[in-house]
Amino acid sequence: MKKTLFFFCLLMAGFWANAQAIPDKNLQQFVLQLNTAKTENDYNNLFKKFTQSHTSEPWQAYYYAAVALYLKNDLLIKKNSIQSVKESIAIAEKYAYGTINSQPNNSEIQILLGLIALQKISLDSSSGVQKDLSAVSEYLSKAEALSTNNPRLTLLKAKIAQQTNPADKEDSESLYQKASKDFETYKSSDSFAPNWGKQLLKNN
Repeated sequence: MKKTLFFFCLLMAGFWANAQAIPDKNLQQFVLQLNTAKTENDYNNLFKKFTQSHTSEPWQAYYYAAVALYLKNDLLIKKNSIQSVKESIAIAEKYAYGTINSQPNNSEIQILLGLIALQKISLDSSSGVQKDLSAVSEYLSKAEALSTNNPRLTLLKAKIAQQTNPADKEDSESLYQKASKDFETYKSSDSFAPNWGKQLLKNN
């Protein structure tokens, strides 16, 4: 009887492990789709998929939900279609903040929060510009301490330079060029590691 119960427990453990792995595989596919998304609707669909994902690491779904909204907002801002962007930025920030407690030392989250804060400032949707600029500086410092040669970190630096010193285009352009090179060489063995951001180099 004990032996039968033992094998039953093993069988159930295997079942739940497989059940957990399937959504994680789906999440991997959704992550890849971030680099092929082209339209507002594409990003909205991905946001919905991420928020409905049941993964072994819930923070990953939150992080990528925030990324999907950030990329959608960037697309709309470039098209001067910003009617609902302010609300969308607030939602993106909410999801990004939702990952902090479980991932306090994750450089990618610090970078994303910095990028979202810059979007807020660019649309005057920030209630305190100086406060948000200080926050961006803090996010940047944390990310630099945690990660090197990260293309999204270089991208954040480029956007900071572009936004805080628009007269010095040479500085931001140099950083955008470095980010482009970093994207070509950056590799990670983690299948969930972010690989988005190259699309942000267009039309800056």
